[in-house]
Amino acid sequence: MPIFVKIEQGQVDKSTFDQYVPAHKAYVQELIAKGHKARTGYWAEARGGMLLFEAASRAEAEAIVASDPLVQHGCVNYQLYEWRIVME
Repeated sequence: MPIFVKIEQGQVDKSTFDQYVPAHKAYVQELIAKGHKARTGYWAEARGGMLLFEAASRAEAEAIVASDPLVQHGCVNYQLYEWRIVME
């Protein structure tokens, strides 16, 4: 299954962002339960982070990202990429 990466940058103050973190974590747990092998985290040095996950297609990946509470509530701007592994 293709791997996708959502690279995001925070767009709101920390207190607003933090309101949606529990919903974001629940969303990622749901992705894991559905077999998308999701991983999420944030940059230690800057505002923003990354979501790495599997999806059957670009269209499915776009739908997954659109459902992220951080995206739905305007907390982050993002770019979505398909990641092709060269070596494992």
